[in-house]
Order: sequence, then structure tokens, then C-alpha cells
Amino acid sequence: MTSSDAELSRLVSEARAWAAQDPDPATAAALTALASLADDGDAAARRELADSFDGTLQFGTAGLRAALGPGPNRMNRVVVRRAAAGFAAFLADAVAQASPRTRPRAVVGYDARHNSDIFAAETAAILTAAGIETFLLPQALPTPLLAYAVRALDCDGGVMVTASHNPPQDNGYKVYLGRHAVEDSGRGAQIVAPYDARIAARIDAVDLASIALAADGWTVLDPSIAAGYEAAVAHLADPEHFPARDLKIVLTPMHGVGGGTAVSVLNAAGFGDVTLVTEQAEPDPDFPTVNFPNPEEPGALDLALETAARIDADIVIANDPDADRAAVAAKDPDTGAWRMLRGDEVGALLGAHVVARLAARAGGDAGGDTAGAGGDAGGGVFANSIVSSRLLARIAAAAGYAHEETLTGFKWIARVPGLLFGYEEALGYCVAPALVRDKDGISAAVLIAELAATAKAAGRTIFDTLDELHLVHGLHAGDQLSIRVADLGLLDAMMGRLRVSPPDSFGGSAVETATDLAQGNGPLPPTEGLLYLTKDLSRVIIRPSGTEPKLKCYLEVIRSVGSAAELPAARQEARAALDGVLADVREALGL
Repeated sequence: MTSSDAELSRLVSEARAWAAQDPDPATAAALTALASLADDGDAAARRELADSFDGTLQFGTAGLRAALGPGPNRMNRVVVRRAAAGFAAFLADAVAQASPRTRPRAVVGYDARHNSDIFAAETAAILTAAGIETFLLPQALPTPLLAYAVRALDCDGGVMVTASHNPPQDNGYKVYLGRHAVEDSGRGAQIVAPYDARIAARIDAVDLASIALAADGWTVLDPSIAAGYEAAVAHLADPEHFPARDLKIVLTPMHGVGGGTAVSVLNAAGFGDVTLVTEQAEPDPDFPTVNFPNPEEPGALDLALETAARIDADIVIANDPDADRAAVAAKDPDTGAWRMLRGDEVGALLGAHVVARLAARAGGDAGGDTAGAGGDAGGGVFANSIVSSRLLARIAAAAGYAHEETLTGFKWIARVPGLLFGYEEALGYCVAPALVRDKDGISAAVLIAELAATAKAAGRTIFDTLDELHLVHGLHAGDQLSIRVADLGLLDAMMGRLRVSPPDSFGGSAVETATDLAQGNGPLPPTEGLLYLTKDLSRVIIRPSGTEPKLKCYLEVIRSVGSAAELPAARQEARAALDGVLADVREALGL
């Protein structure tokens, strides 16, 4: 027998053993059929089998996320059962150490993806069997509502079954900690190190045969949990200081679970003119109208923009399928064409609006000096991820607030003590940390609508508001380059190339500072990535994606602008500079 034959025999044997203990008859049957095809010499079946059994799906700070299917390297009931049992063991230990004789509490939520409800129900049954007081959300609901429930129900842990904006064949498992299981600044936030490693160790120690599932005993929450979230988020609106509500909104939930919640919240906040994109209004796990259910992807907003043009809307707001992100599009007065704002642009607008709200409540200008000073700052922190624009830091400083940069990922942003507002460029915004210590596309939508209506009432657009920020703080222009790879080893090779042959300039400006983020960067812990700052303040950050097989490059240039008349030329100059930086990044990567 050749080594290839021996490997095939091992794979087939593992597959049949897995199928025999798989509680899901559908995945068991699919795996048995795949093993038979591979055994009969089908090359495609063999490749699929090898990938399905290529190690065990690893639990990390993003929890679990992978394609649905049988085997240890896929999302299925066996993998989810082991994850739930490991998480239950972790919670029991953490709570026993922090508060002996206290019964742990956890809440479980799920979206409308394939198998999400099944994975959530089995998680609730396993947590209950482990002695944890367990709550299950009453239906498929947005991820921010689960994050809200962890805090509102004073839970020690939370699980959200979702793959967010991944393709339809995927599902995932997000884990949150609260109450006795984590420090206060992380209560209700997603896990970070070292909690991920501790939970992973518990999962690795699980004996599948010993997992118990309770037949009942958990509490299916009534709709009041969703109503409580909706009321609290709607209450974020500030009609006393920002009374304008004349705004025609087009909203798309992108075939996800946020549509009903978002419309209810916007209506309750006073925004009654909300039109849902009909073709994308109802949850559909196959996401039939988009190639990828991610507002950032080309074409994802086409139907929303068509609807907006047809009804002459003022603004488009798009949530991703689990509604933790928000995209914004509006008609650019310079071109007359609709365009989606970059996440950094929305982050700056929201940051400035939060400053204006704080100033108004403190007795400052009720119109909100969104560009600069906001009265007597009373403490608190604005934050964004290291790959996001530097504009928010300037806005915060001008208003007298502290600012922090964090590693990429909302699990870090949400943990900033004293957080007032945080965002990441990938369309994630936290406008109400006391309610949801995570990104929340629905609460963000309320403040987006409020600032857009305020601008409209003054005869302006959100692009005019952006221009005001650029006049005060400098034109911050950004771009991204994403390189998708089939072999993860290529990411290591590209990063290695940069470390061996570091670039000495970008866009004609000499590199003055090169930071290997793997060695740490000031107060930030180590992370894989490289950061370059040039003499003219251009910034380039190159890092592997944490959730996809991509190398991501983040570019930003800053240009001073003396007057509104100079803005068009400054934008052209910034675009040309970005193109030059982009060309040099491609050359440095050997593309």
C-alpha cells in the first residue's frame, strides 16, 4: 500500500467513525456518501474529505466561523456541542473562582442562517445540563441584541450563533463574557486573550460521549427583551437638542435579521419615513440578491440605491445580516451621483455628532459645533482601531476628550475604559457603550439619521458636514487593498518579503517610521502587521485578515486645506497621492 493509499484509508476510516457518532442525520449521510466516493477514487470527494478533516476548527477571539458541513474542520452539531460543553466548563470555573456558591448565568442568541436555531437550542441544552441558568432569545434577532442581553440580564456569558456577513454556506459562534467572568470594562464584550485560550483548552478536553443535553430547564425569553432593547436604543435620540426629523430613509437589512428591529427603532426615535428594500427585507439564509451579504462588497447596495433613486430618498442605511454593522450612502452634491461613504467617513461624522450632543447637553451650542470645540469636556474617551483614520483623534482632541487606538477588532475597542464612542473602519460603530459593548448597526443608524436630518434642516448634506471637518482638521483620505489568497502560506510569504526588503518610501515620501506590530506598539499588545509613517504623514498598514484568507492594506494621506474653495483641488491631490502609495504597496508586495 502506498502512502497515498494509506492516507486515503485513514481519511475514510475517520469519516465513517465521525458519521457513526454524528447526531445530525443529514451531515452523517453526506459524510458517508463523501467517504464512499473518495474510496471509489473520486478526486474531488477526496479533496473535500481531506479539507473537512484537516485538523480541528480552532476556537479563538472570533469564536468559531467556517463553512457548514461534516467533520472537525466545519461548523456542525458535533463541533458546536463540543464548543458549548467547553464554554460551560469555563464559565463554571470562572464564576466559582470569582463568586463561590453563585450559579452562573448565560444567554444564547441566533440569526437566520442555516442551522443557527439548531446550534442555539443545543447550546442552551448543554449549558443547562452543566448547571448554568440559561436564557434563549425568543427568535432570530440581531447580534447587538444578544450583546445587550448579556448586560441587561446580568449574565456571566453569552453565545451568538452567526457568521455575520460571511457567505451563505458559513456559520459561526461568537462568545461574550459578563458579570463574574471578566473585568468590568469587558462586561458584555466579545472575548479577548487570554480568555480565548482558556476556553479553547476546555473545548479540547471535552469527551464527546460525556456531553449531556438537558431536555428542558432553560428559559425562552419573551419578546420584552427585544422591546427593552428597542426602547433603550430609540431613547438615544435627542429631540430636545436635535429636533429635525424630516428625512427620507431607505433601509436594507441585506436578507438578515435586523429589518424589523431597525424600522421599529427608527420609527420610535421619530423617523417615520423609512422604506425597506422589498427584495432584501425578509431573512433569507441563501442571500439571493447579493454575491456576498456584506455592504462593503461591490454591488451589495445596488438594490438599495435603485430604491433611493426611485423615491428620491435623502439617505441609505444598510445593515449586514446580523445588524452589527451599518453602511451609509447619500447623493454627493459634487457629482449628483449616489455613493457609499467609507467607514472612516461615517466614523468621523458620528464622532463629531457625539461631541456635538455632549456639548449641547452641557449647555454649549445646541447646533453642535461638529467640526471642533464642544464646550467643557467632562471626561470620557473616544477610540478607534489602529487601521482606522486618524481624523477621530483630532476631533476628540479639539473638543478636549481623550482618544485611544486599539488593535483591530471590536473586542478591543469595546473594552476601552470610559468609552464614549468607538469605531472601526469596517463599518462598525459603538455609540452607546452602556447599552451594547460591541458594534451595533441599529443604534448607529439612529445617530446617523439624527445627524443627517440636522444637516438637511440647515440646508446642508452630510458631505457638507464632512467638508467642515476636513477644513478644521485636515483632509483625511483613505483607501484599501485586499489581496485574497487560496493558500494561507502566501500571506506569511508576503509579510516575510516586507520584513526582508522593507520599502523606503511610499508615494514619493520617505518612510520615517517603520513599526513591526508583531513586536508590540507602545501600549498595544503584539499583533501580526507592519505600520509605516512617511515624512508627509502618509500611513500604510499591512496585515493579514483575522477572519478571511486575505492580506489587507490600509492607506491614508492627510492634506491641509485653507478654505472651502481649495477642497476640490485638495481631494484630487489626495487621490493622486493615494494612487502613488498604492502603486508602491503593490511593488513592495511583488504584485
